Amino acid sequence: MPNHRKHPYARYAAQIPRPAHPEARNEPLPWQRPKPAAEDPLAPARVQRILQSPSYREADRDGDFLNRAETRGIRLQIDYLKPQVLLEEEGIRETIVVFGSTRIPEPAAAQARVDTLRAALEAAPADSALRRRFGTAERLLAKSRYYEVAREFGRLVGAAGDHGGGGGLVVMTGGGPGIMEAANRGAHDVGAKSIGLNINLPHEQYPNPYVTPELCFKFHYFALRKLHFLLRARALVAFPGGFGTFDELFEALTLVQTREIKPMPIVLVGEEYWRRAVNIDFLVEEGVIEAEDRELFWYAETAHEIWDGIRYWYAASGEPLVVARSEPEAASG
Repeated sequence: MPNHRKHPYARYAAQIPRPAHPEARNEPLPWQRPKPAAEDPLAPARVQRILQSPSYREADRDGDFLNRAETRGIRLQIDYLKPQVLLEEEGIRETIVVFGSTRIPEPAAAQARVDTLRAALEAAPADSALRRRFGTAERLLAKSRYYEVAREFGRLVGAAGDHGGGGGLVVMTGGGPGIMEAANRGAHDVGAKSIGLNINLPHEQYPNPYVTPELCFKFHYFALRKLHFLLRARALVAFPGGFGTFDELFEALTLVQTREIKPMPIVLVGEEYWRRAVNIDFLVEEGVIEAEDRELFWYAETAHEIWDGIRYWYAASGEPLVVARSEPEAASG
């Protein structure tokens, strides 16, 4: 038997108009089309000049305006805010920061470079510039062992962290090649996320392929990049490196020395390199730093020494380093 009951709102159908379409109109509004040439032959060209004028661009889409000196404050804000928001969305709360030279390649690449230069030098033994390059390549080959140490350390941190994005420890690097690549690669080896903080430079650069895509950021300002390196850092690990590594290391040491930030583990990997590169004892003897400042860092050689040293430091501080997953058995050996 058919149901003849009316819709409960049927009585309003004749009184209330249907909802308007959220975008379309049956009749366009006057400003939805330009003044026609039939009314003024010069009007279309004038309208086009207005539309193409920089002043007509919306401010947030006007790159030229945003790059003016007067808008530097806005750029500083968004350079900080974008990574902050996205890292929070990904649940990143604690990081282990790894620095080191971009020029220290993986051993196979270092060996290939030495072999190429050796062959070139055999063909031109009197070339002094080539001989210097060969000597440098040999020294980089010797240091390429640190690539493997950084990679293994990345594995240890990645295996101990929370792969589900719940806020466990995450490796953070500058996102470039060399030692940074190795640390990101180690995390990638065990299926863990890792972070890369690239910087905008005058020449083209590429992030290393092992950074988690949604956690790779490109900064305009070094200062904001430095801030994000330390905001979530639970430890800083510095491998042999040059100006960039020294810059980040000494800024962290200064902030801890002055207690502008809470003390944290700072590990220098490769004691022989660091003792030759920086004579800390000389600085103490000269009175420009205090003897206690030597205790702000320590040296390590292997991935397990780095990792176990960091965990020991936190245990000694009364604030154990909490990880989301069970720690790898090898790390406790």
